[in-house]
Amino acid sequence: MSQNNNDNSSFSYLAQQVRKTILTISYEKKTPHIGSALSCVELLLASYGMWNKNQITGNARNSVILSKGHAATALYSVLNMKGMITDKLITKYADPWSPLPEHPVLNEELGIQATTGSLGHGLSIGTGLALGFRINNVKKNMFVIMSDGECNEGSVWEAAIFAPSQNLDNLTVVIDANKWQATDRSTNIISNQALSGIFKSFGWASVNVDGHDERNLSDVFSKLPLERGKPSAVIGHTVKGKGISFMEDDNNWHYRTPTDSEFNAAIRELETN
Repeated sequence: MSQNNNDNSSFSYLAQQVRKTILTISYEKKTPHIGSALSCVELLLASYGMWNKNQITGNARNSVILSKGHAATALYSVLNMKGMITDKLITKYADPWSPLPEHPVLNEELGIQATTGSLGHGLSIGTGLALGFRINNVKKNMFVIMSDGECNEGSVWEAAIFAPSQNLDNLTVVIDANKWQATDRSTNIISNQALSGIFKSFGWASVNVDGHDERNLSDVFSKLPLERGKPSAVIGHTVKGKGISFMEDDNNWHYRTPTDSEFNAAIRELETN
């Protein structure tokens, strides 16, 4: 659950704690999409950076949209660690009338920047917000976390054309490229293996990164924007179900929830790694 703001824990430890929270709340509420949530943990942590609840006012923090809203448990778990979502509230995840449903709903008080889950819209929302920051001289960065499969949606590319035309170098799209969609490998549906090159052809600065490697992520995120005057595309190559050996790269965990024995085994594995 949440960490003290003065905690000097390592990035890998924080990622481990986030994964434990994801597994716990998913297991307790019997909700799916565990694999999708586990794959984007490090990308979310890197996008949020070092801000915490004490920085919620003003412009000190990054603004983040989780466009792949089915991974809401990852978003909630990171916001819990940041102190935005309390330990008590996160136990209400997926309850009737809870502000933490299975897909995120806009709630500025909790740090949730957009209602998402209908895939393909997050980048358009983020692009509009980034333009608004520019117009209002707000010095903050906009991050949009998307999935590789989500890039099949046409509205993604409408936003991708618009952002470079406005020189939105305060905008970064972070692709959780875990190589899976709901029912098959991404390349078996619409091949998008060359996402970095595609974004570059639309006028973005783009880079490929190991989406689970702390040093690689730290190096790339410290250099944002990748080029002045251009939005940045960070293609994070990840593993669906990352951190739990029997869930990794197994698309069954897009839909399944763990049994008692599977949950206990997953927690033990996280605690021993």
